[in-house]
Amino acid sequence: MSDDNLKNPSTPHEFSAYGAKPATLNPNFENGDFAPFDSAANPPVDLEACWEKVSARMRIDLGDAAWRSWIKPLRVGSLHNNMLTIEADSSLARDRVNSQYADRLRVISAAEFTGVKRVEVRLAVRPQSIAERAPRITDNDKGSAFAANSTKYDRAQSDSATGATPEKFDPLAGLDPRYTFANFVVGKPNELAFAVARRTAESEKVAFNPLFLYGGVGLGKTHLMHAIAWHIREQAPSRKVMYLSAEKFMYRFVRALRFRDTMSFKEQFRSVDVLMIDDVQFISGKDSTQEEFFHTFNALVEDGRQVIISADKSPTDLEGMEERLRSRLGWGMVADIHPADYELRLGILQAKAERAQIQIPDKVLEFLAHKIVSNVRELEGALNRIMAHAMLVGREITIESAADLLADLLRASSRQISVDAIQKRVAAHYGIRVSEMFSARRARNIARPRQVAMYLTKNLTSLSYPEIGRQFGGRDHTTVMHAVKTIETLTLSDSRLGEDVDLLRSLLSN
Repeated sequence: MSDDNLKNPSTPHEFSAYGAKPATLNPNFENGDFAPFDSAANPPVDLEACWEKVSARMRIDLGDAAWRSWIKPLRVGSLHNNMLTIEADSSLARDRVNSQYADRLRVISAAEFTGVKRVEVRLAVRPQSIAERAPRITDNDKGSAFAANSTKYDRAQSDSATGATPEKFDPLAGLDPRYTFANFVVGKPNELAFAVARRTAESEKVAFNPLFLYGGVGLGKTHLMHAIAWHIREQAPSRKVMYLSAEKFMYRFVRALRFRDTMSFKEQFRSVDVLMIDDVQFISGKDSTQEEFFHTFNALVEDGRQVIISADKSPTDLEGMEERLRSRLGWGMVADIHPADYELRLGILQAKAERAQIQIPDKVLEFLAHKIVSNVRELEGALNRIMAHAMLVGREITIESAADLLADLLRASSRQISVDAIQKRVAAHYGIRVSEMFSARRARNIARPRQVAMYLTKNLTSLSYPEIGRQFGGRDHTTVMHAVKTIETLTLSDSRLGEDVDLLRSLLSN
């Protein structure tokens, strides 16, 4: 495209992120700029301005952490035939946004962009650089010194051609200011995890390396991770702390490979005093990312730097993770966060209501603590809904009004089957005591019902093998796996056992 064409308002052009396409001049733009749109279906639109509004609304909906990780890096592409195209820098970001945020993006975009009916998040296609098209120069060809200079030249050419610049990265960008030690409610299920997290944050020297926190969804792992980072930042601002999710670690590693900048990546991650990786289970099955994480982990630990990890399972139960990495992760302190019991759930609700300065009757808080047992996140969401309703509608908060407002949550919660209910039902069916579910007795008339109960627990709840083992007298996860496999096999050959299992499943599910 010539400069003359750009200056001539009569020449239509449409600009996408990486090239020019036919479009129409937007008379509201200054200096002869053009806005891309489908002239047959959509009026002239300032894509960048509209996208900024969409991004701002997504930030309100998702919160700062998720917005910074997944929405902020996106760029607006084009608007054509009622479809808005958004571009992502990596397939990881594209897939995450499409799976988690696509519906919300479409709704908000339709409000900001006239005529938008579809939103597509796609991988940005960048033109191939001269360096990428040229034959690679190796050490054998021209000598190591020349090859090293050529690599630097290639990288410069590639960055110049693609417009790539070193990505700015705030090492504490994902932290939520609400997640501090002061706002963490401590109870029996999480007291060990809280104590070691606090000790790690307060110690000038490395206390536990690594510190590995694990537990189910919504139990407080991320809260403790953020609290450690905030405490260190406040008490020892000279210490360099880096916090990010495992997905973000993988994204940055893939980006470093893509732009041939792995040395900068290594220097950035291995120069910190405290490295915090949240939800490390997400790198399971990602061999190259695990390899880099393994070497980063070793380099930091050997240099006396603190490493803090969280996951949904213990190191030994992380499937798809290399054995050597699982072993390293279990080196230091491993702290489990158990599901919140009634007292802890009630304490969390009382603390949250007090911070919000909203009077909620004790009976209502007790009702919620009894009824919503899945995880703390759902519990807090239920209380948020009640408080918002009270402020906006001004209706008195009662157990009846709370039950009406939370009907969907309560229905979902009532459908969840507890291990206790399974154990009682199976014990009654086979005529044994519930306590024998936890005993060490291996008599067939005890062992078989216990295996059936374990099998039903695995199939009717979301508990992992280790969690089920703890519910059955502290048994090893391999015992549970054997029980599940045994019952699966026997139900195919033993019709009577198959009928028993089907009956018990039906009784527990209704």
